[in-house]
Amino acid sequence: MGLTKSEIFTEQQNEIAAIAKVLGHPARIAILEHIIKLNTCVCGDLVKEIGLAQPTISQHLKELKKVGIIKGTIEGTSVCYCINEDNWNRITSILNQFLNKTPTNNCC
Repeated sequence: MGLTKSEIFTEQQNEIAAIAKVLGHPARIAILEHIIKLNTCVCGDLVKEIGLAQPTISQHLKELKKVGIIKGTIEGTSVCYCINEDNWNRITSILNQFLNKTPTNNCC
């Protein structure tokens, strides 16, 4: 039970679904917007900026890092996060290709 049968779908379908799942939480969108706005690595100020507990922020960062949207570098005792530009561009391209498909059939 609980098996998604992801193996019956294409690699691209699974990748789009994984990206959509990670982007499907408003806290993760807020984190990404903050990192993009600052245009630099972000360390401890995410808790203050987003308003969630440190463990919650850490879990969201872990999910964003898992799909490669962000990357982290260790600076002393903290980890600083920034957008992984190569993966951001790749993800943008994948999502644009999917979302720019035009339905050819008006069935309703």
